[in-house]
Amino acid sequence: MSIPSTHIEVPSRVRELACRATLAPVWHNNIGGLTFRTDDERFIKYGPLDAEANMRDEAERMRWASRWTAVPEVIDQGQDESHEWLVTVAVPGESAVAPRWIAEPATAVRAVGEGLRALHDALPVGECPWSWGVPERVANAEARGIHVPDAMRDAPPMDTLVVCHGDACVPNTLLDADGRWLAHVDLAALGTADRWADIAVASMSTTWNYGPGWDDALIEAYGVEPDRERLAYYRDLWNAT
Repeated sequence: MSIPSTHIEVPSRVRELACRATLAPVWHNNIGGLTFRTDDERFIKYGPLDAEANMRDEAERMRWASRWTAVPEVIDQGQDESHEWLVTVAVPGESAVAPRWIAEPATAVRAVGEGLRALHDALPVGECPWSWGVPERVANAEARGIHVPDAMRDAPPMDTLVVCHGDACVPNTLLDADGRWLAHVDLAALGTADRWADIAVASMSTTWNYGPGWDDALIEAYGVEPDRERLAYYRDLWNAT
């Protein structure tokens, strides 16, 4: 995933959704998904149909989570035979991997860790209708034709059950102008699981985005001591599934 060039072909469906608004590309991923910002303060997310984490699921989860935490407001969601789209109100912040925050990793990492803890503390486990537990993740992977090693089927004992983000990589936290966490995006996999399932991925992703040496800083900002066994297991599970 990366910030695209401004010279990018805009799909016709995106132009229709934009109406008369001017479009600026802000993000693209490795399966061809694109995100645009409009000059009337909307985001339009568009990409190939994704059986693993589709935008219909994302819209449903954002609407649910919005009762307790800051997420983008959903305006529209739809799909055709090959692509899907999601339109949301723009949140007045920047991704934790915007150029400013790449240059200030200590600030960004702290904000992501604090934001993840706030998300876990805010969302009510008892009211969450989705699970992101190990059995569900393994079944999802196998349904997509991925062989999951037997060692991944037995998770460490549960530490703390929370409503996990499901894709807590650092780009999915938005920061305000002062470097504090503001909101979360890309919630298509949100569901209940051990908190270390999110912590492991969030901390691992600091290396991809800021370079080595920041993973324990994120865990410290979250407010716990590193649990090396759970970190290793949930990182391996992420990579396997």
